[in-house]
Amino acid sequence: MLKLTPEQQALQARARELAQTHFAPKAADVDRTEAYPWESVALLRDAGFLTMTLPTSHGGMGASFQDAVIVIEEVSKACASLGRVVVDATMGAIGMVRRYGTPEQLDLAAGLLRAGDKPAILITEPDTGSAATEMSTRADRDGDHYVLQGDKYWITGGGVSRLHIIYARVFDDGVEQGIGAFLHVRDPAQPDGLVIGERIPAMGIRGIPETHVHLRRLRVHRSMLLATPGGLRRSFASLMKVYNAQRVGAGTVALGIAQGAFEEAVRRVKARRQFGRPLAEFQGLQWMLADMSVQLEAARLLLHAAACSGSDLPDMHSAAQAKTFAGEACFKVCNDALQLFGSSGYGRDQPMERHLRDVRMFTISGGTAQILRTQVASVVLGMKLPQTRTGYAELAGRARD
Repeated sequence: MLKLTPEQQALQARARELAQTHFAPKAADVDRTEAYPWESVALLRDAGFLTMTLPTSHGGMGASFQDAVIVIEEVSKACASLGRVVVDATMGAIGMVRRYGTPEQLDLAAGLLRAGDKPAILITEPDTGSAATEMSTRADRDGDHYVLQGDKYWITGGGVSRLHIIYARVFDDGVEQGIGAFLHVRDPAQPDGLVIGERIPAMGIRGIPETHVHLRRLRVHRSMLLATPGGLRRSFASLMKVYNAQRVGAGTVALGIAQGAFEEAVRRVKARRQFGRPLAEFQGLQWMLADMSVQLEAARLLLHAAACSGSDLPDMHSAAQAKTFAGEACFKVCNDALQLFGSSGYGRDQPMERHLRDVRMFTISGGTAQILRTQVASVVLGMKLPQTRTGYAELAGRARD
């Protein structure tokens, strides 16, 4: 059983109260309307949960990734869309800026987070998913600016996010330098070359839009290029190391969804009677619940261990193991929870079908289970990950400093 410090227990209780009081009653409507939950995001902002991993010097809590995992699980148990918002604010883009950004870049990002923004990362393209190093978006140097052109796909928060981290192939005088990441702040009142495209109808996590984003000669000042060690030739591998934290966060959203489904299933089998006795007295159903409990606790331990690994970012191996297990185990827990509800679990008037739709994305998004297994195997076997035709290290920050 995971042991939390008294301070972490207090943090957990505060997150749980906020989530169960304000987020859980609205979760079904968020899913049904597919509207971004601005009011609930404002409550997260006011509670400091969007800035918790920022240093105190920039208005944050200076909290650890493990602290963030505690909050993400509680929020996700009530509303998966809001759990994802917390992940993107505490473990994704801001991690890149904290590690590789200039003081001015960090000031910019921190100010947006304090205002309640959910940063967006623009990496996936229509023809490049797992093979991210084969992206076609390019940034051509033009004096003190870069001109960005390309199309991004499945961008979480497209249209609601202001801060964007844009991945592109960087060219100087027509010569490719490597893959870099640029900060750009979108102002809806002043349209520029960052164009929000059509929304992609999603199976779950419907409170956050997934969209196409088109870069049409977007001009970004060179001061907005994140500076990574080793220069642009090694930039992509360095940037992808930050995804280790994002993956821990994604796995934690899956955990929160499944934990919520499990608790509802326990209440169901205690209250529901068949053949003259409660469902809870049937051994076959008891064993289902026992397996679900084991899977949840194992996922939780792996995720917390991953959050605490590494000196400043989670270790790649630990993060890959945790997300792979959590994504698959939590899908099974939700599927079994629906089974325990019987036919009513399949109906839209019960939350089980929403939980199952929401949790499904976490064996895909942020690194598919297959890609993550390749990463885990590379450590087990002491082998390097495969190389793409471009010669850059494939995915996930495997390159060694």
